[in-house]
Amino acid sequence: MISRRVFLQHSTLCLAGLGADRLLAADAAAEPLLRVGLMTDLHYGDKEPTKTRFYREALTKLDEAVEAMNRDKPALVVELGDFIDQADSVEREIEWLKTMESHFTKLFMPRHYVLGNHCVGTLTKQEFAAHTKAPGGHAVFEENGVTFLILDACFREDGTSYERKNFNWQDSNLPKAELAWLESALGKASGPVIIFAHQRLDMDKAHAVRNAAQVRSLVEKSGKVLAVFQGHSHKNDYQQIAGIHYTTLVAMVEGSGVENNGYSLLDIMADGSLRLNGFRRQTNRTLNHA
Repeated sequence: MISRRVFLQHSTLCLAGLGADRLLAADAAAEPLLRVGLMTDLHYGDKEPTKTRFYREALTKLDEAVEAMNRDKPALVVELGDFIDQADSVEREIEWLKTMESHFTKLFMPRHYVLGNHCVGTLTKQEFAAHTKAPGGHAVFEENGVTFLILDACFREDGTSYERKNFNWQDSNLPKAELAWLESALGKASGPVIIFAHQRLDMDKAHAVRNAAQVRSLVEKSGKVLAVFQGHSHKNDYQQIAGIHYTTLVAMVEGSGVENNGYSLLDIMADGSLRLNGFRRQTNRTLNHA
């Protein structure tokens, strides 16, 4: 189990390379160990709006977020699922995906993708990955001593992978093989861990992963996870369970106009605390390390 002391020792070594002029006190003005850009639920589609969802405006909202992130220079950017909405054909869906990717590639830094149920409502996971830099499922990567885990809960309870409208969106699960991978990845992590998911892991209602309790048990057992960031339910929300922060980010598709946009920059601090700096409708949060 990683301790707060080990994390602080590692963080001090990393921060030392930034130069004495940038080593600030552990207060609101402190330099982060690492900065990560976050966005979710753009639901782009070249189609008319329905109720509160304005699909075409995802391009303008994405452009604003990309501009902000290129200006503030996070180390990486993660999109937490439902990058596109569902089209009436594979060919049209791929066109929408290519359009979104042409805007997303304007980021100066590495970008990562979480699969959402709408990403694979018309496409297969392999098709989505073929037109993006997505792994096509779960993945692990490390940056500056922090391990990041991307989960894929786009599976039916029977273990069948989502594709081409073969699922009920409320039937979301991590299959046995991914649970085994998650336990292994947590065990191998040499530093603190942050998890990215689309479907929620902190509740057992419509927007939650059905076996979320089993996932949380592995996460809690590891003693390494600082926080989980998720989307899917389109609203700002937060819960703390067993000392782990579960933060749900606001959807970018909801509402017309850039004033209804929402994205964020996550600062991972040297003491293990997190600062979520929200733009537009995204709530700011300070998440202290337990």
